Amino acid sequence: MEPGRDGQPHVVRTDGGDVRARAVVIATGVAYRKLGVPAVEDFVGLGVFYGSAMSAAREMEGTDVVVVGGGNSAGQAAIHLARFARSVTILVRRDGLEATMSQYLVSEIGHSPRLRVRPCSEVVDAAGDGRLERITVRDTRSGEQEVLGCRGLVLLLGAEPHCEWLPAEVATDGRGFVLTGRDVPTDRWTDGIPPASLATTVPGVFAVGDIRATSMKRVAAASGEGASVVPLVHAWLDPDQG
Repeated sequence: MEPGRDGQPHVVRTDGGDVRARAVVIATGVAYRKLGVPAVEDFVGLGVFYGSAMSAAREMEGTDVVVVGGGNSAGQAAIHLARFARSVTILVRRDGLEATMSQYLVSEIGHSPRLRVRPCSEVVDAAGDGRLERITVRDTRSGEQEVLGCRGLVLLLGAEPHCEWLPAEVATDGRGFVLTGRDVPTDRWTDGIPPASLATTVPGVFAVGDIRATSMKRVAAASGEGASVVPLVHAWLDPDQG
């Protein structure tokens, strides 16, 4: 994308040709990181879930579930799953959760009898008869492996925004997610006023959904932002509209 200069339209270059537009909405989403274990990939949708498995939580009632990830999303998913599962084990490659998860979640996990944290661990294999039944976990310190019974494996490994196609004029955070509204650094505000809630640092360019920094990373939230950006675009195209 090339920002318009001196009131000219922005230009979005694609394999099918160039698109010129006075307003652009960035809604390209993110690519969620994969575990990279072929045997695990074979069970995606059959006991293995990337991202939150909220909708499948009731299917895991009375079973043993493993959550891989040390961020807030992993903590929130584990706490929700513990309402239904017999046990929930959180696997992390670090020594614990404190460095990557909010303290209120760490505390709640520590007080739940159904939740436990297994540090310095990674999933290296999976097996089952048509559906996930067990996983193999390796201790990253000793190299020892252990087979765990597991009917649900939830993978929350983070996301890649892939914003390399955006120009430097569109501000991003340290991980590459697009900054909007008050998340934009104050030195990029215009006349001391921050951009609108879904507006970027380039006038007429907006961002919604998972690509936006501090977004909820949920389908419902992304859909809501998609609807909310419409009046902002209308106001940009016609500032005098009633």
